[in-house]
Amino acid sequence: MADERPAPAAGEAPTRRRGQGELEAQVLAVLQQAPGPASAGWVQERLEGDLAYTTVMTILSRLHAKNAVSRTRSGRSYLWQASSDAAGLAALRMRRMLDGEADRDAVLASFVSALLPHDEDLLRALLDAASADPAAADRES
Repeated sequence: MADERPAPAAGEAPTRRRGQGELEAQVLAVLQQAPGPASAGWVQERLEGDLAYTTVMTILSRLHAKNAVSRTRSGRSYLWQASSDAAGLAALRMRRMLDGEADRDAVLASFVSALLPHDEDLLRALLDAASADPAAADRES
């Protein structure tokens, strides 16, 4: 599918296309900075770039479907509030990718074998901590 954005004018820097999940993370970050539940318009005003209101609503709806945000009715619209952070959203994406694979063992083995030594040490420490505190593991699942 071709990029349908217009070419930048002379002397104007080209706009960068956001990576997968980047816009969701930006919306989530804006909501986390809100003093309380926020409207989609409030979120739109605080995001970089000229995003359409409908785009912001689509991202908020996707985040809601992923349980990363909650919403409450306010008249004919909703007020939105973050119920996760960027790390939680990334972890959800990782779990969904893993759930979509037939050979979970192979996927996890490949993932672990590609970790940098520091990340491997961190993962090992986190797994050890989860094993030592079964209640913490129950809260994560």
